[in-house]
Amino acid sequence: MQASSGFEPTTERQASGGAAEGRRCRFCRAALSHLVVDLGCQPLANAYLAPEDLDRMEPFYPLRLFVCDRCFLVQLEDYVTPEALFSNYAYFSSYSDSWLEHCRAYVEAVVPRFGLDATSRVIEVASNDGYLLQYFREKGVPVLGIEPAGNVAAAAAQRGVPTLVRFFGREAAAALAAEGVQADLLIGNNVLAHVPALNDFVAGLKVALKPQGVLTMEFPHLLRLMEENQFDTIYHEHFSYFSFTTARDVFAAHGLTVFDVEQIPTHGGSLRVYVRHAADQSKPIEARVVSVLQEEERWGVRHLGRYHAFGEQVKATKRRLLEFLIRAKDAGRTIAAYGAPAKGNTLLNYCGVRTDFIDYTVDRSPHKQGRYLPGSHIPVHSPQRISETRPDYLLILPWNLKDEIIQQLGFVRAWGCAFIVPIPEVQVVL
Repeated sequence: MQASSGFEPTTERQASGGAAEGRRCRFCRAALSHLVVDLGCQPLANAYLAPEDLDRMEPFYPLRLFVCDRCFLVQLEDYVTPEALFSNYAYFSSYSDSWLEHCRAYVEAVVPRFGLDATSRVIEVASNDGYLLQYFREKGVPVLGIEPAGNVAAAAAQRGVPTLVRFFGREAAAALAAEGVQADLLIGNNVLAHVPALNDFVAGLKVALKPQGVLTMEFPHLLRLMEENQFDTIYHEHFSYFSFTTARDVFAAHGLTVFDVEQIPTHGGSLRVYVRHAADQSKPIEARVVSVLQEEERWGVRHLGRYHAFGEQVKATKRRLLEFLIRAKDAGRTIAAYGAPAKGNTLLNYCGVRTDFIDYTVDRSPHKQGRYLPGSHIPVHSPQRISETRPDYLLILPWNLKDEIIQQLGFVRAWGCAFIVPIPEVQVVL
């Protein structure tokens, strides 16, 4: 059974914001006129600053979220090329313990489910520092990573994960296929949102997949983003935001069928979809596919009023966070932050929070320590800074890891420090 998307893919690159053509949906090319939320002008969320950068011009770009009223893909205008965003990337996946455990559990599940062994090949697109493929290697399954950021690809090579440094799309997939390199299992975790040329990327996935192969993709679920007010996950390198309904249509337009789906807790609530070639009838469509589609239909994924309400909720959250921070500072309290994730930069810059509210933040990644957050210019230190300064409050910026972080930092309660969780609503955890 092949679900028809009703959409024809386009191969041209979106030229959103162009004066001649106007804003166009990056999937179906319909005119894009429905604004969901305007988060103002912001710097790139992963453009962390060295001390010598503080006196230089820092580029800001509009951060406006739109929804297509034809295919209901939620998306940003693309002001910045992927090369500028990802050629030297500051995010290393291996610095989150809970994410590594998530990946280990995934490998334990898919290896027996799809019969992967030493004769198989697993390819991961946007493989980062080899955080996932290392677990397939431990089981003797041959792997290949494809990663555009040379700095994180080098980290993967150091742990023995072979990695090609290049952007993925139809051309890259065709070059690999011409050499006989295709995947029994093709993986893309949190990459689908990162590609402006969406149709070229998905067309490449089809080329890279063996006829009986399986593609799994993980991406944040638009419903969870909107229901739980996760507006800070909107930033320039996330070009698109997917409901299951729209993701299903995108794959179907390229001859790919989603045959299973799981709702998983990562990144505040994500989907893991299992995809096959439409011509491969060996994998029946599971009941969970129909169930999630029905859930989204009941929620109103194709009703524009849902998107307008989300925009109003974002504005209210900004007001509430600022009210809390102002009261705390007026009472003489000291506030630091924990983490330096991209989502934190969207939150801080949208709310106009700088060092007048937050003294500093800390992060476990040495690649961010000694640098400054983009826009807000809040300094990033190592976690030991917390013990040295003993702040009254810690604002948890990677709120999706709040349980892990609160457990790690339980010692701060000794001096009465409390945690601030900003999303989905401002909450103080004692």
